[in-house]
Amino acid sequence: MLSVLDLFRVGIGPSSSHTVGPIRIAARFSDGLAKAGNLSQVQRIEVELQGSLALTGEGHATPKAVLLGLAGFAPETLDPDAADAAVSEINSSHNLSLAGTHQITFDPDKDIVFAYGIIPSLHPNGMRLRAFDASGEILSDETWYSTGGGFIASQRQLEKPLEDDLIQTQVDVPYPYSSAAELITMCSQNDLTIEHLVLANEDSLRPRSETSEALDRISDVMAKCIERGLSQTGTLPGKLNVKRRAASLWAKLANDHGSNEREQLFDWLNVYAMAVNEENASGGQVVTAPTNGAAGIIPAVIRHYCSGTDDARDRTRKFLLTAGAIGILYKQRASISGAEMGCQGEVGVACSMAAGGLAAVWGAVPQQVSNAAEIGMEHNLGLTCDPVGGLVQIPCIERNAIGAVKAVNAARLALHSTGHSHVSLDQVIETMRQTGLDMSTKYKETSQGGLAVNVVEC
Repeated sequence: MLSVLDLFRVGIGPSSSHTVGPIRIAARFSDGLAKAGNLSQVQRIEVELQGSLALTGEGHATPKAVLLGLAGFAPETLDPDAADAAVSEINSSHNLSLAGTHQITFDPDKDIVFAYGIIPSLHPNGMRLRAFDASGEILSDETWYSTGGGFIASQRQLEKPLEDDLIQTQVDVPYPYSSAAELITMCSQNDLTIEHLVLANEDSLRPRSETSEALDRISDVMAKCIERGLSQTGTLPGKLNVKRRAASLWAKLANDHGSNEREQLFDWLNVYAMAVNEENASGGQVVTAPTNGAAGIIPAVIRHYCSGTDDARDRTRKFLLTAGAIGILYKQRASISGAEMGCQGEVGVACSMAAGGLAAVWGAVPQQVSNAAEIGMEHNLGLTCDPVGGLVQIPCIERNAIGAVKAVNAARLALHSTGHSHVSLDQVIETMRQTGLDMSTKYKETSQGGLAVNVVEC
């Protein structure tokens, strides 16, 4: 079993798979050199970006992520301003403090190689790292994969047989589940909501108070991200010159007191989601939910439906725990990587999670929560990942706004239903997986098809 805290990770934009994952991989590699006693012998590091990491790496800030990871930064704790300063220094001086302690010469233009022609068979987000000593001998040669949502895996881990390929907690939980059907059955047999079943599992991993503190930090980072996005103006980084829109829409909504609240519902959800994803596009601090590219959907729905009340903390925890339970199913039974599944694996999964979380807040029973999650994904099946210019901006920012609105409608539809739906959540997850496997590579975060080739970049 995964923990729900594995799905909601604090990091920086613009991408969980292309930024957060590579930071963690590079840091893991340099830490491995230190643990093996080889750090002081390292003279040169070469990093080869493969597959989608190469094809859209520049627009997704992957080279920056490599530098941060090698220098010992962690995505959960780094300060974006300090990180930018460190990267600027490395780019100008060509000196890097490996793992924060050992100085080496590192020229990003030469030592980061974009292997556009290599599409790894194990996962499309491949990253090979090699360390050399003064004589040119290889001290370490490792291949890692960024598997979506900030998760990483070594080549050895992905080469294991399927039955061994689940991440193990090494802790027995009281309610292990591997399908939505099992989750609902255990809830029914034990008279538990999904929230309380997940909490019981989390209790096996850490004290309840630590889980609550972690969930509150996640929601606080989400809220602060919205606030930053609502106050920032100007143009987003990159050659597309995309203007920030959230702040101006927010000002209009805040001053338009005469409008009908129902008519404005879409606008409120839109502005919150866009605020988050504009921050993500600018490299700000966000929470993977379950990825950076889809980071705006869950915070937008939480902000509109869970904040501003006396029980806001409890409502938000219920939302995150329920949504996390659904996200675990997608992660374990399919994938949350846009490079594997297209955007159905990012925005689609986030929409599904948000629909289930909101349904739970509104009092839905576990079967209705599952129905809401199913509806949220069913109408995102086949969604492609085709970022224009390799940037997480078009269509990503607006796509999160649309996903938030869809999630709310899915929750409403589920609350009007009783019993099992004609399509189960397990069936729609498997359909997403099959659709992702069948989808052409050019529509899976490579910027080689769809909008990415039909929209003029500048």
